[in-house]
Amino acid sequence: MDSQKDALQRIIATLANKNEELQNFIETLNHTLGRVQVNSTQVVSDLEEEFDTVYSILDEMKESMINTIKQETVRKSHELQNQLTQSTNALESAEELLEFANNALVTMAPAFRLTMKPKATDNMTHLMVDFSQERQLLQGLKFLPVPRAPEIVLGDCLVIDNEVTVTWRIPVEDSKIDHYILEYRKTNHEGLPRVKDEQCWEVVDNIKTSEYTLQGLRFDTKFMNFRVRACNKAAAGDYSDPVTLETRAFNFGFDSTSSHLNLKVEDRSVEWDPQGGKGVDSKVKGKENKGRSGTPSPKRTSVTRSPAPRGARDRFTGESYTVLGDTSIESGQHYWEVKPQKDCKSYSVGLAYRNLGKFDQLGKTNTTWCIHVNNWLQNSFAAKHNNKAKNLDVPVPDSIGVYCDFDRGQLSFYNAENKQLLHTFKVRFTQPVVPAFMVNNRENMKNTESEC
Repeated sequence: MDSQKDALQRIIATLANKNEELQNFIETLNHTLGRVQVNSTQVVSDLEEEFDTVYSILDEMKESMINTIKQETVRKSHELQNQLTQSTNALESAEELLEFANNALVTMAPAFRLTMKPKATDNMTHLMVDFSQERQLLQGLKFLPVPRAPEIVLGDCLVIDNEVTVTWRIPVEDSKIDHYILEYRKTNHEGLPRVKDEQCWEVVDNIKTSEYTLQGLRFDTKFMNFRVRACNKAAAGDYSDPVTLETRAFNFGFDSTSSHLNLKVEDRSVEWDPQGGKGVDSKVKGKENKGRSGTPSPKRTSVTRSPAPRGARDRFTGESYTVLGDTSIESGQHYWEVKPQKDCKSYSVGLAYRNLGKFDQLGKTNTTWCIHVNNWLQNSFAAKHNNKAKNLDVPVPDSIGVYCDFDRGQLSFYNAENKQLLHTFKVRFTQPVVPAFMVNNRENMKNTESEC
């Protein structure tokens, strides 16, 4: 009976997911249909504008060439009229003085000096134009060649260290592609991008290669959507099929309601409080890591947030100056960083089972793993577990990166600035773990998002 109930629940969940996908697809179709009408109207308007421009240029050229012909007509008419007048006058003089034969040679000299060749011809063919080539060009006029939509190569895309590398290819070789436009947005929805999403598309233009790396991101959502389009000198092509990449964001907060009475939890920080001040809720974001120092790519994250009840401020007491994260890690790979303040003298950073005893200190039980820094009279920097310490012969970094691969049983600590591996614990986790922090004696530290 239980198996049938489980099977029915799975079917219901599948149908619910399919229903949500169909609703999203219908919204996409409606949105696309509306955009087709809008874009078609815009293209027709642009086409009419282009032809109007051509008509205007042709009209201007026609008017200019007609004016040239008129000017040439006036010039030739003037030249010929002058010649005609001169010839007529010479002829009249010759007739009047013809009787004076003895003086004919002298008197007729001006007439003989007149040229008998017209200074202008009646030919106007030099002002003719031949539009045969232009006519062929216009008859061959076609719509602009638009690049094909690229294809994002999902297997070559990489999500790592606050960076996302997106790779794509063109289905058909196109030497006229000038650049690409990449668009991306954050989302908490898996699957195809939704038309109505809380985030807007952000644009990266003028990409000259078929790969691009977005740097300095903050993985504060579970997924990111990506799409890309190719552009030549004339037009931009269609978008690629969008892809959704999982950022595996690990968001957790300090469980301030059950921290030690001498610890005050503020926004992104834990501070020693000799007055036993009341902690306040705060959210601190960690960032998942992928492929660090030879570690395998992370699998899907599984976390459980378990807020402690109010009034449990005696959760840790004595010298266990501890505060735990409020989100359990049950599977997958996770990464976050801790940045101590300059005057911080004694602190521990690591992982613990949630059932850590109220008097237990990090690294002194078999349920805690940590790196401990002591900058009192005798400086020490050590990895601790089950009351055993291994001294680390490296400088204490300004920021410590914590990487947990729950499924493979690996807990590693890094210098967050240069990626140097500090220490790795090999662990067989038997229950969920939580981030754990310990601060002692008027010192404080900050937990930050990774920027590595």
